[in-house]
Amino acid sequence: MGNDAQTGPDRPVRQQQAADGGIEIRAVTEDELPLWDRGVARGFLRPHLDEGIEFRRLQFEPGRFLGAFDPYDPTRCVATFRSFDSELTLPGGALLPVDAITAVTVNSTHRRRGLLSRMMHRDLTAARERGTAAAVLIAAEYPIYGRFGFGPATRGRPLTVDLTRASLRAGLPESGGRIDFAGMAEVRKLGAELHERWRRTRPGALRRSPVWWKLHTGATSLPGYDWKEPFVALHRAPDGTVTGLIAYTVDDTWEGDSPNCTLTVHDFLATDGPTATALWRLAFSVDWVRTVSIGVLAADDPLPLQLTDPRAAVPGRAGGDFLWLRLLDLPAAFGARTYRTAGRLVLDVTDREGWTAGRWLLEAAADGTGRCTRLEGPADGPADLALDVAALGSLHLGAESAVRLVAAGQAAEPAPGGAERADLLLRTAVEPFNPDSF
Repeated sequence: MGNDAQTGPDRPVRQQQAADGGIEIRAVTEDELPLWDRGVARGFLRPHLDEGIEFRRLQFEPGRFLGAFDPYDPTRCVATFRSFDSELTLPGGALLPVDAITAVTVNSTHRRRGLLSRMMHRDLTAARERGTAAAVLIAAEYPIYGRFGFGPATRGRPLTVDLTRASLRAGLPESGGRIDFAGMAEVRKLGAELHERWRRTRPGALRRSPVWWKLHTGATSLPGYDWKEPFVALHRAPDGTVTGLIAYTVDDTWEGDSPNCTLTVHDFLATDGPTATALWRLAFSVDWVRTVSIGVLAADDPLPLQLTDPRAAVPGRAGGDFLWLRLLDLPAAFGARTYRTAGRLVLDVTDREGWTAGRWLLEAAADGTGRCTRLEGPADGPADLALDVAALGSLHLGAESAVRLVAAGQAAEPAPGGAERADLLLRTAVEPFNPDSF
């Protein structure tokens, strides 16, 4: 996935056409979804098992499914791109409309022709015209998306807990509620309602669509998506309110006549600490299970510290950056979030597209509100931070440190102490977290 060609709106049209061989990029029609679906499978190096048209049609929006077609064989889709509207939770709980980008592929036969650059520019331009303040994606490969202005904005990590070494500590706060298993129809309703409440409490979280819940509960299928019905348990508070959910599967592994099973957690939601503790107690007490494997956990989740031996919780190799953010409208994006302290920053931003380039003043009031305004005219003193829009995207939700970016050479502080002032203003008490691929 990805493409390193530097085609763009400022490249001469004839030069661009010569480089790409006259390949047409256009929105696919609903009738062309089978061609597009094959292009996705080929681009992701996966065997094409079936078109999965029922699932694609549930997602289909005219103009949001892009495909590249080679005039040599116009029935073959050689690159794919899709976007859809979503909402990103910001520090403070505001929901920011975002352009969510997925299914980005370029067939190996058509790389280095600028196809990704053309599709990305087309989509982001349209997002700005719709008034969308930012775009998000999950980056399969780190080096690809920084040049389009995306920066890693949330972190997560898989975690494996060895239950032969540790258990939950005694004395943790108890919920006083109850836990019951639920069927898939119940999960689609109550799980979706729970997630709507949970996502408003976690910066970095995204909306889950009805199609997401259908796919993850077996109401629809996508060839190649290896779904089997999980165990799903719901936690209810004493008043009956659903406050948590855990979905997991258990393998059937034995060593001779002794069980050595692994419980794999696929989804975990809890609106408070006691609910989380109750759900982890359930997972850690399942018969035959010796290992609990958690697909993704927030980097600051307290679970390891709640174990009798935190060293029994081993982070997986895949941990690190997850959701990437591309800012398109700085006043909207910075004006929607809240701030832990009052202060002001002058930012000198570069943006190869020019959309967010310039000097900006970010001001936060004592009540947590803020505003970002463009500074016109000659510069009045040095900026606190000088950085490109990708690095600014990494700072926006509070996951990254400006001091760290300066040390890494990804930002500069023309005004001494600017990075520290930025961290005091932008960092958050709770790390942004998004558990969902899309």
